Amino acid sequence: MTQLETPPAAPKLGRKRDHTRDAEILDAALDVLADTGYAGMTVDMVAARAKAGKATLYRRWASKSELVIDAVACMKQIDPDFSKLPDTGSLRGDLVAMIKAPSIAEGERKMRVFAGVMSMISDAPELTESIHAAIVEPRMAVNRFLLQRAIDRGEIRADADVETLALISQAMVSYRVLMLREPVTRDFLVSVIDGVIIPAVRK
Repeated sequence: MTQLETPPAAPKLGRKRDHTRDAEILDAALDVLADTGYAGMTVDMVAARAKAGKATLYRRWASKSELVIDAVACMKQIDPDFSKLPDTGSLRGDLVAMIKAPSIAEGERKMRVFAGVMSMISDAPELTESIHAAIVEPRMAVNRFLLQRAIDRGEIRADADVETLALISQAMVSYRVLMLREPVTRDFLVSVIDGVIIPAVRK
């Protein structure tokens, strides 16, 4: 007679993970990353910034790299509301009206985050897509809209290279922050508009 096998015992369920603070922790990770870079960043620093226990972080993310990848992927990706963009009647006026202190500070923070993850990109290529979606594309979309509107009203050349022009200001901001280690100021952004963008589209 064949002996019946005893079914395996059901695994004990551990404590259910609490994800309610994930957003705060990921935002704290971005702050630390922007301040220290990836090499200088530690999970202890993030835990302290988020006022959370280190064990809480390790239960959710097994390593520092996993935490950073999640944090970058969850960066605020806001679809611009084109109906609320400035409409001054001129491209220069619209671009200058977009220069506001909070947006300058947020832009600099995003560039520092970008600098912080540069060393990880070869090992985690998915970061490239996240960085483009969170940092590059939102501002490019706004610039595209403003440039196309200026073309439609006959203000600038119809053959203006909208895609390249939409990226110029961000490219110059990136170089200034990452390579020159200089702050982004209103005067600098206006100089890019007056010295690069407007001359490139003038009829």
